[in-house]
Amino acid sequence: MAKKAWKERNKKKQETVKKFAAIRAELKAKKDYTGLSKLPKNASPTRVVNRCSFSGRRRGYLRKFGCSRLTFREAALNGLIPGVVKASW
Repeated sequence: MAKKAWKERNKKKQETVKKFAAIRAELKAKKDYTGLSKLPKNASPTRVVNRCSFSGRRRGYLRKFGCSRLTFREAALNGLIPGVVKASW
């Protein structure tokens, strides 16, 4: 389980990215790199980390389901994810 502070920090980064998205796009179109460098560091979308929506884990993240592999496995075995069945052959 990730610390609550890490989850909150990531949310803050996402908000900053949304806030500066239009400005970043405009500066990139103009190729004004000095203007881009003056924006906050967290305005860059690459600073946002994919985190599990339940546990906050960042490693083993599955984009399709929005959670980590461990949380996915637990939810799938409990039948909480529709259409996902344990393989047997």
